[in-house]
Amino acid sequence: MSSTHAPAATSRREQILKEAARLFAERGFHGVGVDEIGAAVGISGPGLYRHFAGKDAMLAELLVGISERLLEGGRIRAASGGDRPAAVLDALIEGHIDFALDDRPLITVHDRELDRLREADRKRVRRLQREYVELWVQVVREVYPACTEADARASVHAVFGLLNSTPHLSRPGALPGRTEMSELLHRLARGAFAAVGADEGTSKSASGCAGGGAGVPGGLSAPSDTSGQSH
Repeated sequence: MSSTHAPAATSRREQILKEAARLFAERGFHGVGVDEIGAAVGISGPGLYRHFAGKDAMLAELLVGISERLLEGGRIRAASGGDRPAAVLDALIEGHIDFALDDRPLITVHDRELDRLREADRKRVRRLQREYVELWVQVVREVYPACTEADARASVHAVFGLLNSTPHLSRPGALPGRTEMSELLHRLARGAFAAVGADEGTSKSASGCAGGGAGVPGGLSAPSDTSGQSH
């Protein structure tokens, strides 16, 4: 019997989190009541407490959860790329783009509300984010072997800032479709890393980067999507 009801319970919990993220992003954590979140998913405010202890618990699950998913997804993509660093970098970019396009409210909530988490949860989010950044840094340095660790880390943070700008873009109707936007973001991210990997003799000092893999892969025009989130 329990296995029959588990998927429904999971689905309702996910619905609550999705609506909580949307409302927190639109009106701020303190501007949203438990009753309003409940109404958005068709249950009473008190009924919400069967799923979460309160708004603080929802916020923690949203921000810790997306940080965990981004890191786990990044590790899976890194492992599946084998000995092809450029392919791994493209996979990481694609995964983060999916997050940036599909979970825009979470980016806004992270930026505004991270400091409202309990200290233990906030530290956990930061630790997960640091691990996610270092995963990218390792791959960037494999694609661009002469890149310093500092330059690689700075470029990763810059690319996160670029990709995580999606909540601040203009009205959805004024933007390209999702596929086109995904491809554009991928080209911009790859271009940013390629700039870091430019030959030292052109625009970089001796402390910069140079190395193989600076070219944009041919399959970039049709890329195959946690965290953030600026890390």
